[in-house]
Amino acid sequence: MTMERIYLFDTTLRDGQQTPGIDFSVEDKIAISKMLDEFGIDYVEGGYPGANPTDTAFFAAKRTQAAKFVAFGMTKRAGVSAANDPGLAALLQSKTDAICLVAKSWDYHVAVALGCTNEENLQSIRESVQAVTQTGREAMIDCEHFFDGYKANPDYALACARTAYEAGARWVVLCDTNGGTQPEEVRTIVSAVIAAGIPGTSLGIHAHDDTGQAIANSLAAVEAGVRQIQGTLNGIGERCGNANLVTIIPTLALKKTYADRFVTSIDTQRLSDLTRLSHAFDELLNRSPHAQAPYVGSSAFATKAGIHASALLKDPRTYEHVVPESVGNFRKVMVSDQGGKSNFLNALKRIGLDVSKDDPRLDTLISLVKERENQGYAYEGADASFELLARRTLGSIPHFFDIEGFRVMVERRFDANGQLKTVSEAVVRLLIDGHRIMSVAEGDGPVNALDLALRKDLGKFNREIEDLELVDYKVRILNGGTEAITRVLIESMDGDGTRWWTVGVSENIIDASFQALIDSIVYKLMKNRHMAGRLAAE
Repeated sequence: MTMERIYLFDTTLRDGQQTPGIDFSVEDKIAISKMLDEFGIDYVEGGYPGANPTDTAFFAAKRTQAAKFVAFGMTKRAGVSAANDPGLAALLQSKTDAICLVAKSWDYHVAVALGCTNEENLQSIRESVQAVTQTGREAMIDCEHFFDGYKANPDYALACARTAYEAGARWVVLCDTNGGTQPEEVRTIVSAVIAAGIPGTSLGIHAHDDTGQAIANSLAAVEAGVRQIQGTLNGIGERCGNANLVTIIPTLALKKTYADRFVTSIDTQRLSDLTRLSHAFDELLNRSPHAQAPYVGSSAFATKAGIHASALLKDPRTYEHVVPESVGNFRKVMVSDQGGKSNFLNALKRIGLDVSKDDPRLDTLISLVKERENQGYAYEGADASFELLARRTLGSIPHFFDIEGFRVMVERRFDANGQLKTVSEAVVRLLIDGHRIMSVAEGDGPVNALDLALRKDLGKFNREIEDLELVDYKVRILNGGTEAITRVLIESMDGDGTRWWTVGVSENIIDASFQALIDSIVYKLMKNRHMAGRLAAE
């Protein structure tokens, strides 16, 4: 039996950015696009160039290597030619492999939102798709409100989809924009679209979760014939969110009803990285991963003591629908923790460390990580700190310098012009090859001052870290009160574009920041010696 290909389209950076409380920076977008690209997603939609400064800057360069990089925007306006439409021009100038155009497919919206005739809307769809294909790039059309539009006027909704397909669109995406369509309706309407002459191999589904059925609707569309699924990491999105790719991907891969018929770009090895991807994304958003998330939640394979735990220990299949390690998770039985080694072995292999599963140092590392995570550390989102911890535990790393201490002062005063000003000054005392060094710097804030002081005078290592840059800084308070435990995540980058995350935890936010800063510098020095990062694994 020939396996059919399902294409995975991620819109985390575009539709996911509509989530209340989420506002991606350019650095966030670069980091997330890299995560998605390395995981194996087919299409990464980055946003709307020209709509805001962040997206315009993000699209100044191509941000993926294997995945197709996609820009989102509107079809041309009625009454303006494709060549003279500024919005379309910004899309065509972006550094992308494909362009996804949103088009009205509900005649009510054409009249109310666009204020043009139905035929003018079809003309805008046709000419916009042709403008994209003439540049040699893939054109896609998101048929907005398609299911509601079909129920109101099936002939016009179909005309919008057919116009896009006949104009050369690689994908015609049927959108349940309001999120209220039911799975059986999705099956029926998708079947009607295919019967009208648009093959399923050119159809996609874009489902919202307003009735909690975005995943069910996406799978119903696949069963009816569509071969592209759009969704987001952890189901983020406006209102109630989008279809959750983190749940859809393992369902397609591990459930026989789909796995026997379909194949995606996510192989077994990549699938085992799913939990890490999901948790790292949440850490980047500065929020706690959802414990009861399907497949990847910390409680997804957790069982309390009792008859369930007893049966689980005899045969895991009694209470597990898939093997936890297949998605990078592990079994947690409250009376006996049964899992974790395979996850660690895979993580260590990624960084170039081959360790036997019987090596007692591995047990030491696992215990240490679990102990530190209990204190508040989060290593899914701090790849560099995990690698340093692993290398210290399993072997050794060079001794570069000692920190004898640091001091940070914050002064709030009026300057010579009478303006209220807050100044931070940091002093760091280091010991390098027996020589004491005291480095002092002022910064915009205490962490910035510490960062500048650390890198201002690192003795013989100073030239090595000239291209080191702190690009992002995130703080999470792990419990309440003025004595709260604080976790700090820092993203760093160097001259060749490599990025890494480090973590620090303390009751003192400055101390937590300092831990993460030190890890970042040590990681950079290790990387320079081909002792850490990708070079070590290649």
